[in-house]
Amino acid sequence: MPAGAPVSRRAVLTGAVVLVGAGALGAAGVATGVVPGSAGIRRRLGLDGPDGEVPDVVAGTVTTRSVESAARGARVSLATMSPAGVGAAGLPVLLALHGRGANAQTLVDLGLPEFLTAAVQAGAAPFAIAAVDGGDRYWHRVGSDDPQAMLRDEVPGWLGDAGFGTVFGALGISMGAFGALLWARLAAKPPAAVIALSPALFRSWGDAKVRDVFVDQADWTASEPLRHLDAIDGSTLGVWCGTEDPFVAAARELAAGTGAAAAHFDPGAHTEGYWRRVLPDALAFAAAAVPRA
Repeated sequence: MPAGAPVSRRAVLTGAVVLVGAGALGAAGVATGVVPGSAGIRRRLGLDGPDGEVPDVVAGTVTTRSVESAARGARVSLATMSPAGVGAAGLPVLLALHGRGANAQTLVDLGLPEFLTAAVQAGAAPFAIAAVDGGDRYWHRVGSDDPQAMLRDEVPGWLGDAGFGTVFGALGISMGAFGALLWARLAAKPPAAVIALSPALFRSWGDAKVRDVFVDQADWTASEPLRHLDAIDGSTLGVWCGTEDPFVAAARELAAGTGAAAAHFDPGAHTEGYWRRVLPDALAFAAAAVPRA
């Protein structure tokens, strides 16, 4: 409309209707937990919930070393974390599997050493955490690079050489949750705990194909946890996923299809802030599964 042109009564009424409708849509969205618009808008509305913070405690002992992985055909970093005031000797170990574009150091930087110490100080049974570089191929074998063989056949030996006890479970974040669920299914002995934080799972081949990490549909089908729900022990599974996470529908399917022992879907997105918020509960879940001497 040209500047200075008269505004008709109809235009005013139409605009009012549009504004009222938009307001009603927004109110309905807040009430139902589904708000239209970008992730930034939803975050400003507070639907992501508060960010978690790294506990203000002594980190404990963190050791990072470079080891040669025959299974992956490369040198990888192995980071081990034990709680402050607790010796590493014989401590049972929880594997920590990183997400895509990350590595073992990423999980140290996320605050896992501090969260571990805080958990033990709060009364959790002591255990250690081990993180290792797994690449970006969803922790499944592609060609001669086999992260699962590394986890199964090499990591326990590396940990034993460092004085740690046996691996009792795994915690995975995003792509790492895909890897943790795959590891649990392939393990010779069922793990005592599997923890999936914001699990990056795919409900269809179309969703998986765009990631360009699977050789073909058969490769994805053989690896995808949602295609093998009957092989996942729900009694040892904990699932945490934010309601604003793009993978939340897949996470709900995982929890429902396995009868997960713990399933939490609170406001949150696919962010470090969310993971830091839920890590205390996730590590408490792991501690409850620590083998007793």
